[in-house]
Amino acid sequence: MATGKAINKELISIVSPVYGCAACLPELVRRVSVSLPGRPVEFVLVNDASPDGSWEAIQTLARKDRRVRGVNLSRNFGQHAAISAGLDHARGTWLVIMDCDLQDRPEEIPRLYAKAADGFDAVIARRAVRRDAWLKRAFSKNFYRALSLLTGIEHDSSIANFGIYHRKVIDAVRGLQESVRFFPAMVRWVGFRTALLDVEHAARETGESAYTLRKALRLALSVMLAYSDRPLWFAMQAGFWIASAALLFGASIVVRALAGDFTVLGYASLMASVWFLGGVTIMAIGVVGVYVGRIFDDVKRRPAYLVQETTDRTPTTTPRRPAR
Repeated sequence: MATGKAINKELISIVSPVYGCAACLPELVRRVSVSLPGRPVEFVLVNDASPDGSWEAIQTLARKDRRVRGVNLSRNFGQHAAISAGLDHARGTWLVIMDCDLQDRPEEIPRLYAKAADGFDAVIARRAVRRDAWLKRAFSKNFYRALSLLTGIEHDSSIANFGIYHRKVIDAVRGLQESVRFFPAMVRWVGFRTALLDVEHAARETGESAYTLRKALRLALSVMLAYSDRPLWFAMQAGFWIASAALLFGASIVVRALAGDFTVLGYASLMASVWFLGGVTIMAIGVVGVYVGRIFDDVKRRPAYLVQETTDRTPTTTPRRPAR
């Protein structure tokens, strides 16, 4: 682990996925530069097919400031795929992952570095007070509760992508082969010496979040299925308890029949039982089918993203995928 003096001389890569925040980019570069005076810094800004002219803004910044490097994806692949693209193109010994909308405050970066200099490979920012809309906070809180339940690992809704990570942590994350990219869970899985640091979370200055309710639900479902097999166990347990209840109910009918009580079951109760058991069966098959679909996606071995162009004319257009 680098000492406090050595860390000041190492290249720092600021990796930020860009979508819908073209107006924030000049201020992002300025505030980071003010926060890290005299330190070697590069900015890796990944345009995730933003519709507001973000790529043009990145190109303009790159022409004015040699530290800015832009990566333009061929289409919208999602925030976490864009982060993966930034990781593949960053050259720093230390990488800061942050959103471009300035809710992750650049002024907190020196504090993250100071904490890393104490002997940590990753220092993750924890938002003490979130400055998001109540609906987004509620959804995030419930999503992480469900993710904790399904994975058996406690996840904190106050933690997102913002943090500083050593190159060896990033290389380990880059080596993961799953098609569903979710940066916080990947960092958690690779381990290494990690610390949490409470930071101030800023309100969004311009634009709106690109995560609609539909997109957020789709991401949540994908992440839950990609990082846990517990839904399969839940389906199996549900089948076991339903079968046990049916066995007990059948035994009670036999006992009543032997006692001479031949009660004719009603049509409504019979149909309700058939529909209930049919629904449970279809649900269980659906859960298995979704997992099979995930396996199918991984077998295709498609890259997490495709690059259309970069500001430094890097010839590589696909991410490095390790061989099996």
